Amino acid sequence: MKIVVCIKRVPDTEARIRVAADGRSVDVTGVKFITNPYDEFALEAALRLREAEGEGEVVALSLGDTGIAETLRAALAMGADSAVHLTTDRPLEGLAAAHAIAAELSGRDFDLALFGLKAIDDDLQAVGVMVAELIDLPAATAVTEFRREGDRIIAEREVEGGMEVVELPTPCILTITKGAYEPRYASLKGIMAAKKKPFEEKAAMAEGDGGIQVESLQPPPERQPGRIVGEGPDAVPELLRILREQGFIA
Repeated sequence: MKIVVCIKRVPDTEARIRVAADGRSVDVTGVKFITNPYDEFALEAALRLREAEGEGEVVALSLGDTGIAETLRAALAMGADSAVHLTTDRPLEGLAAAHAIAAELSGRDFDLALFGLKAIDDDLQAVGVMVAELIDLPAATAVTEFRREGDRIIAEREVEGGMEVVELPTPCILTITKGAYEPRYASLKGIMAAKKKPFEEKAAMAEGDGGIQVESLQPPPERQPGRIVGEGPDAVPELLRILREQGFIA
């Protein structure tokens, strides 16, 4: 079983994000970066499948500048067998990233490609399925758990009001969400072994900018201070009056 896991480097959720001087990008000075949490679910899913099969190969693949190397080393420390860094000196919008990943996957022999459901920096939720479309592979999104049965993948996916079970032939693409796959911690042995695992760098084959250009960025407006209209049940009439005046209720 050959599994490719696509991972992304994103700012830590606790990082203070500032707009850069150009007004169109994020100032990364002092910002800590982490592996996208949803991609960690995908990596854990791949490692568990390999362990259940008793054999196989897990390849961690990422797209970006030199900082991506640290993210890929973390994936190797968790248990991935090898890593591929698709190098680019500029950030790529989702469609351009999908083209670059699709170009790499189309030249690879694999049974399963896993993505996180979404990246926490842009919340796009589309790169995995765009890659599937570009290389004409079946895909399932929002997968919480899956298993392999022969040459098919049986996946459980979240849908509104419940769960849906789908069956896909291999090769196929899944996007993984939070569910059965709580990421493991890298062991000291895994961290030391990561230094000796294959690590390939190659230029990303990206097509344009994906059709989107950022014109400007600005932080959200500051939240207005709260207003106390009273205490206890006696405050209800005044609260209703204010809500009616502001058009929130009839």
